[in-house]
Amino acid sequence: MKGRLFNPGKNFKARPTTDFAKENLFNILNNRIDFEESKVLDLFAGTGSISFEFASRGCPSVTTVEMDHVHYAFILSVIKQLKLEQTIHLLRYDVMKFIPRCTENYDLIFADPPYQMKSLREIPDLILKHGLINKEGMLILEHGKSDNFSSHPNLFEEREYGSVHFSFFRPI
Repeated sequence: MKGRLFNPGKNFKARPTTDFAKENLFNILNNRIDFEESKVLDLFAGTGSISFEFASRGCPSVTTVEMDHVHYAFILSVIKQLKLEQTIHLLRYDVMKFIPRCTENYDLIFADPPYQMKSLREIPDLILKHGLINKEGMLILEHGKSDNFSSHPNLFEEREYGSVHFSFFRPI
């Protein structure tokens, strides 16, 4: 699917991960995970671009959670266009309600909540508390510069690409 462009339109409220940050993130992941063996969860999917990247790299199962109906409809249309119905499992759900109800475990969880979300800082603990990450898995939280997770006991790495920050967490 390399090089395909998708335009979500002008009525889209999401702030997509910048191409620069996304390229750097996947360069890091190329050296850390086996995409073809990874079960992925994409939370606050927005445009779905992260889910499409994982599917494009061979992930056999990508669960994508997005609450906004416009965003959900856009992601669904791209899934159908790319014939990814067997790979990407799209759910229209409030992420903060989905996490405690989820009974699956994932090798990699990517969360890109709205930067201004009041409960953003709770996301790592909520995911870890409910055991959504496999023992050797990781959570990547995208956030703005105003959030700092350096004292979190499960944080093992931070990366900054302009205004985009990625914090990496592991279960202990």
